[in-house]
Amino acid sequence: MSTPVIDRTAPTEHPVLDVLAGRWSPRAYDAQNAIDEAKLATALEAARWSPSANNSQPWRFIVARRGTALHAQVVDSLMGFNQAWAGNAAVLVVAIAETAAADGTPITHAFYDLGQAVAHFSVQAHHDGLVVHQMSGFDPEVVREFADLDERFVPATVIAVGEFGDVETLPEVLQEREVAPRVRRPIAETVVLSA
Repeated sequence: MSTPVIDRTAPTEHPVLDVLAGRWSPRAYDAQNAIDEAKLATALEAARWSPSANNSQPWRFIVARRGTALHAQVVDSLMGFNQAWAGNAAVLVVAIAETAAADGTPITHAFYDLGQAVAHFSVQAHHDGLVVHQMSGFDPEVVREFADLDERFVPATVIAVGEFGDVETLPEVLQEREVAPRVRRPIAETVVLSA
C-alpha cells in the first residue's frame, strides 16, 4: 500500500483551482502497484483534447509500463538523479513533438502545443489521484533509436506517472527536495508588461 500524498498545496498569491494549487512533481513512487489503466487512459484523453494550432495535434506519446522491456529502455535513456528514482514509476511516458509535417513543412508551434497536451495530461492525472513528474534529463537520441523515430519527431520530455510512494526510499538529497517548501518567483517579476 502506498504512502498517502503529503499536502504540498502551493501558497498562491491569488486563488486558483484546487487541482492546480495541489499539483506538484514528486520523485517518490510506489514501486509495487501497477498503473490504474482507467486513470492513465483518462489522462491521455485529456492530452488528446488539449488545444493546438489548426487542430494539428503535433504530439505523440510512448507509454512504457514498469516491468516491460520498453520501460527499461526509457529508464536507460534517463540521466543523473533521474535514474535513481524514476524506474519506480508505474509508467514512463515519452512526450514527442511532431516538428514537421510528412511533406517536410515545419510545424513551428509543435513544442508549444505539446506543452499544452502534457499540462492537460498532468492536471487530469493529479485530479484522479496519480502523481506526475516531468524530466528533461534524458537522452533523446537513445529514445529516437529504440523507437525508430523519423527525424521530424523530437522526444521532448519523459513523464513519470504512478502512485505516491515512500519518501524514505529516495537518496537522502532527494528526500530533502521532496519535502522542501514550494516556491515560485513573485507574479510581479513574471509579468513583464501590463497596462
